[in-house]
Amino acid sequence: MKRIARPWVPAVTGYASLMIGLLDIIKVVSPGFGQTRMGQWSDLLPGIVTTVARASSLVVGILLVMLAHGLRRRKARAWRAMVVLLPVSAAVELIHLRHLVTAGLSLAVCVALLVNKREFAALSDPRTRWRALWNLLGLGTLDLVLGFLLVSTHPMAIVGNPSMLDKLEHVLLGLVGIEGPVTYSVERISDLVYFSLLALGTLTVVSTLYLLLRPERPVAELTADDERRLRELLDRHGRRDSLGYFALRRDKSVLFSPSGKAAIAYRVVSGVMLASGDPIGDREAWPAAIDGFMTEARRHAWVPAVIGCGETGGEVWTRRTGMSALELGDEAVVEVADFTLEGRAMRNVRQMANRVERAGYTCRVRRVADLPETEKERIKQAAVSWRGTETERGFSMALGRFGDPADAECVVATAHKEGEIRAVLHFVPWGPHGISLDLMRRDRDAEPGLNELLIVKTLQAAPAMRIEQVSLNFAMFRAVLARGERLGAGPVLRAWRGLLVFLSHWFQIESLYRFNAKFRPIWEPRFVVYPNARDLPRIGVSALQAEAFIKLGLPTPGRRAFRLIRRDAAHLVS
Repeated sequence: MKRIARPWVPAVTGYASLMIGLLDIIKVVSPGFGQTRMGQWSDLLPGIVTTVARASSLVVGILLVMLAHGLRRRKARAWRAMVVLLPVSAAVELIHLRHLVTAGLSLAVCVALLVNKREFAALSDPRTRWRALWNLLGLGTLDLVLGFLLVSTHPMAIVGNPSMLDKLEHVLLGLVGIEGPVTYSVERISDLVYFSLLALGTLTVVSTLYLLLRPERPVAELTADDERRLRELLDRHGRRDSLGYFALRRDKSVLFSPSGKAAIAYRVVSGVMLASGDPIGDREAWPAAIDGFMTEARRHAWVPAVIGCGETGGEVWTRRTGMSALELGDEAVVEVADFTLEGRAMRNVRQMANRVERAGYTCRVRRVADLPETEKERIKQAAVSWRGTETERGFSMALGRFGDPADAECVVATAHKEGEIRAVLHFVPWGPHGISLDLMRRDRDAEPGLNELLIVKTLQAAPAMRIEQVSLNFAMFRAVLARGERLGAGPVLRAWRGLLVFLSHWFQIESLYRFNAKFRPIWEPRFVVYPNARDLPRIGVSALQAEAFIKLGLPTPGRRAFRLIRRDAAHLVS
């Protein structure tokens, strides 16, 4: 008989475990919370029993709270940890002789987990076990050093003359919440040492568990065979999507349809499986590629999302998966045949371009294949030196490299003055007769309007290169900015536009829209596809991480991990 799936089980058991964990923490922090007459019997128990019970309740509560999220995401590791911790939580409740209902709830949730084991089959990254082990060893060693210092800090308050082994034993027991052989004459110092050791032990356990259960982030890599197959698809179907060539970023992974006629490029960031642009290849094979994408997301309990897909791609994604779409902004596309500098509407661009040319700037527009190697290197070095951040940004609309022999059909426009390169535009192919802007950089000391001149020269040189369409920058929330400044715009729309203008101080939202609008482009809408509205904040943060606008997460093992340990040590000592 076919098993009936219960997709609600992970959510229910996850929230139940979260509630149990919070109750465990609250009862330790506020001992009077929910106190019953039966609970007062715990005062008759030996001090060591109640101390261990309280410490265990706190640690187990924190672990349950942390594991609850993994349980809701159907993680197998979270399930295994929960079936161990929930009975421990119930046992602690019975030791306290209070809240028998909580103990019963813990056992009930544990039974539910055992009965529904098959619902928790999401895979985790085996590499996180090594990270967790390094964290445990590193912080464990740090705990011993700091703990020994804490125990020895007030020698005048120590009763007797305990040996070094006694102090180490006190530290080891204190890390798990048990009083050791070292006693103090001042109760305040004794409490300070006890809770400091317990905090160190809890930090080690919690951070190790976090690394053990954190969402899988496999190393995204485009293999040589994947790249070859993608290029074959782009040769046949590349004109469908101006962002298709960006799938060739080598820090992306790719999933092909069973027939190999379609593919989806993606990267996993913080538990979100981010696809970019439309699927590549034959449109009839898109649904099969999307099915494979969703299957992979379910296997790992990743949140599926698509950033920057077009209207056609968005329709296929939403129809096939049942997800929703939200307009993210507009892409500016200029038809080369319709472009002209004549007329009042183009006066601003015309004047800026003429002024920059009179200042002594010259421009050259060429295929990358036509560049000598020495000039490629000069352009690359100049672009890197003008970059405003240490990290190369980009994911959905940037290639992330320049001058690679495989990208010979890319177009580069350079501005020169007195023999020096002062600005660079780099375009990637968009089918046989189009190009998409990948990189726009200039010397900060160069004349304003230099980028406008380069775009004008590129559009003027396009017919000779058999280029018919040029895709410029992407303008986020372009419709809101355009409609919000019109006569008759409502208060909500004006407030939304005001927020975007405010955010433009940090993100180039309004400035990119204004820049693109100068060239009178055709605005092509782009969308984000998402499963549920509650997933949008997480998808947004993941997209910002993928684009390298923000950086989250713990460093990987090695030198960065030891820098983290040293930083934590300094914080604890202070």
